[in-house]
Amino acid sequence: MSVAINGDSARVREAYNGKIVTIERFILDQQRSHPEATGTLTSLLYDIALAAKLIANKTTRAGLVDILGSTGRYNVQGEEVQKLDEYADSILFKLNDHTGRVAVMASEEHPDILPIPDHYPTGPYVLLYDPLDGSSNIDVNVSVGTIFAIYRRRSPQGSPGSLEDCLQPGRALVAAGYVIYGSSTMLVYSTGQGVHGFTLDPSVGEFFLSHPYIRMPAKPKYYSANQGYTPFWSEGVRRFTEWLQGQDGGKPLSLRYIGSLVADFHRNLLAGGIFYYPADSRDPRYPSGKLRLIYECAPMAFLAEQAGGAASDGRRPILDIQPQELHQRTPFFVGNRELVAKAEEYIRTYDEGQP
Repeated sequence: MSVAINGDSARVREAYNGKIVTIERFILDQQRSHPEATGTLTSLLYDIALAAKLIANKTTRAGLVDILGSTGRYNVQGEEVQKLDEYADSILFKLNDHTGRVAVMASEEHPDILPIPDHYPTGPYVLLYDPLDGSSNIDVNVSVGTIFAIYRRRSPQGSPGSLEDCLQPGRALVAAGYVIYGSSTMLVYSTGQGVHGFTLDPSVGEFFLSHPYIRMPAKPKYYSANQGYTPFWSEGVRRFTEWLQGQDGGKPLSLRYIGSLVADFHRNLLAGGIFYYPADSRDPRYPSGKLRLIYECAPMAFLAEQAGGAASDGRRPILDIQPQELHQRTPFFVGNRELVAKAEEYIRTYDEGQP
């Protein structure tokens, strides 16, 4: 996918200046720039927007309905499944299992791929999703989100989708995005033509274009990391953190950490900065970090690059990693390009030869 240049940003804003633009109209306008497009991807994106509206309706009313709290079950990650997790997961699957647009799906909440039921046709795309990122924050009214990634299938058209369809590197992404459920609900996505944000107007139940062509500010403001785990980080990551605090010649940034990837990423996307969740030694279950490559890191890395930023595991671009399993984890550094490069520099310098 090509990363659009800044000049395109001005043209996009000029084209929509002063106009009321729904997400459906915007997606259709982008489709027209691809004469070969069939409309299938357009419809898939609009189905995801519909799922976001349904989930937003529950998140904004979570304290008024029986949707807060745990189900008493644990997912494949060993994490307690929240009621809203279960609802979001079900909505995303049910809105896409019968359309003939998707060959196979996979969710962070399930151990295996999610095949399309036999009585429905399969389609040309693969949908991977984290139905409710940051769901442990639901009960304390902190922003949570949905993350999605879309690939073209590799298996033959007409056949059932396969695990191989889901295990593709981020460079093969066709589209990716997230929805943040906070003081307002926003859907942010890219199809390789820049990053665009839409805000949900609950009074009419529609997403409207509010942030055309988002670019990460050149001057970063924030760094986001759980410094409670600092003693368990490598020397390179600890020294990089000190540099972010103004030591070793760095210019100090402000610390902002929510603990919900979507919320932390969204803030840094708009204000500039870096989010990182490195590997640490505190938990033997997560020797490569805690975040999931295909459900969280690859789609966020795609958006970051489209917005002029970068994403890395500390040694290589996230988008270049070939996944080996559905729930593979990876260290993750994402944000302003210069900050990600600096993290890699510290890791090369101090952690050479370390796993």
